[in-house]
Amino acid sequence: MPFFYIDHYYWLLVVPALLIAAVAQWNVSSAFRKYSRVGNARGYTGYQVARFILDSNGLHHVRIERVAGSLTDHFDPSKSVVRLSDAVYSSTSVAAIGVAAHECGHAIQHNVGYFPIKIRTAIVPITQIGSTLAFPLAIIGLIMGAPMLVSAGIILFSIVVVFQLVTLPVEFNASARALRTLTDDHILEEGEEYRGAKKMLTAAGLTYVAALLTSLAQLLRLILLANRRND
Repeated sequence: MPFFYIDHYYWLLVVPALLIAAVAQWNVSSAFRKYSRVGNARGYTGYQVARFILDSNGLHHVRIERVAGSLTDHFDPSKSVVRLSDAVYSSTSVAAIGVAAHECGHAIQHNVGYFPIKIRTAIVPITQIGSTLAFPLAIIGLIMGAPMLVSAGIILFSIVVVFQLVTLPVEFNASARALRTLTDDHILEEGEEYRGAKKMLTAAGLTYVAALLTSLAQLLRLILLANRRND
């Protein structure tokens, strides 16, 4: 058997998926840079928009914190805090407004019990185990000719794929909630401001699609390697 990391399945399946993921990541970074130069007419900052959205949805208890970096924004449900990056927190750009609203969308999802996010939260611990152990188990199993270890690795990595699959509706729903709020509450003006925020969030959503494709390619690769070993 060829060395695991340079088998032809890797070049045939994984490399194209990684290239797609790289393009998606470049696209979101490019969109963020572009629309970080477009300010909103009302002069709202990312923090102000986030606080308004949270308070409007009765989430007065959810705190907003500033974190270092760019595109490091996230919602931490365990501590009820929306963390906004340096590039978003005090920025008045439409990119920053879109990102801040998106993270608040996740806070709202948790508050209303959005079903996909419940599933994602429930399988996080298993996913963490799977992402750590799946490939080592599969590799050892392939080298030692131990089908049970290979199968265990495939099952664990399948859970990672399920997690990423469930992540798609969670992310796209959060963006949909964000865009709806930005227009309904007249935070952004129609036209360039709204289009900029939408393009930014769409580009971000596509990175999750690319991540899923990459994981599916890796899973298929494991299955093909296991079948080839059995043959």
